[in-house]
Amino acid sequence: MTRFDESTITFPYTRSLGPVMGAFMTGLTEKRILGIRADAGVLVPPMEWDPATGAELAHDFVEVGPAGTVESWTWVPSPSEQHLLDHPFAFAFIRLDGASTPLLHAVDAGSPDAIADGARVAPRWKGTRLGRIDDIACFVLGEAPEMDGEEATEPADDGVQMMDYIASITYRNPVPASVDRAIEASKDNRLLGMKCPACERVYSGGKGNCPIDALELGPQHEVDLPEVGTITNFTIVTPVPYPGQTETEPFVRAFVLLDGTDVILSYQPVIELPAADVRVGQRVSAVWASPAEEIDGGAGGMGGAYGNLLGWIPNGEPDIDDPDLVNRIF
Repeated sequence: MTRFDESTITFPYTRSLGPVMGAFMTGLTEKRILGIRADAGVLVPPMEWDPATGAELAHDFVEVGPAGTVESWTWVPSPSEQHLLDHPFAFAFIRLDGASTPLLHAVDAGSPDAIADGARVAPRWKGTRLGRIDDIACFVLGEAPEMDGEEATEPADDGVQMMDYIASITYRNPVPASVDRAIEASKDNRLLGMKCPACERVYSGGKGNCPIDALELGPQHEVDLPEVGTITNFTIVTPVPYPGQTETEPFVRAFVLLDGTDVILSYQPVIELPAADVRVGQRVSAVWASPAEEIDGGAGGMGGAYGNLLGWIPNGEPDIDDPDLVNRIF
């Protein structure tokens, strides 16, 4: 059975809303829904540019709704954690009274039998509003707006100008059996590679196939790789704040060409080597985690497919003087 490795990347963003979206978001904090006049009518949400002509629109805002009519909808029987509601609901195109375009939002209808094209809906406002589209918790059936909690928002003197939000994406990748075997070998301080019986090239990582001959490589093709190599290229990373960031100082990720092979281990950490002292041609040796430091699971920390490989440390050997080394990144 194939094993999968899951990882999530999360980044916070702060964006300037500008005069149009800023006005729209400010209106939401005041329980007002704004559109903007265009040749085609009133656009909701408002846009800076006419979608038909591309011309910049005058800031002629129009309050619409708050009630509107469902034009089309789809039922969500099993909401995810990213949805606005934690129970079944409808996503609907709602044409608010006075608007020429529909607004997409959630409708808390109770059941799919309770909603239909042409149904009248009104917003359920959050008590605390921040200037986001989810200041409208959802829409409800009927003509009268509702409140979700007690009124708690104080109007901002200068309106809503900035928006903070978090972008997150989760990857779920299959882990080849060859990677699992390499991780196990790393617990014995071994770098494991594979040698193709046809072209006799030696590879590390990958999906367990020779990229030249398309042959599947199994345990019988595995070889131990040298634990000494040469830095061919590197990058210095300056940390930026994000959720879970633990690095505070610039650090290096280096490409290491293993002795006597064409194997390049990419983006490797360096140990006891300040960023300012890293150079192409530098000779390095592998540093392994002790049994007490054993790296847990996944593809094995920053060592890539070599789970217990902590990184590379200068070994005191003379540098390799080869101008072509800088081009060896694969």
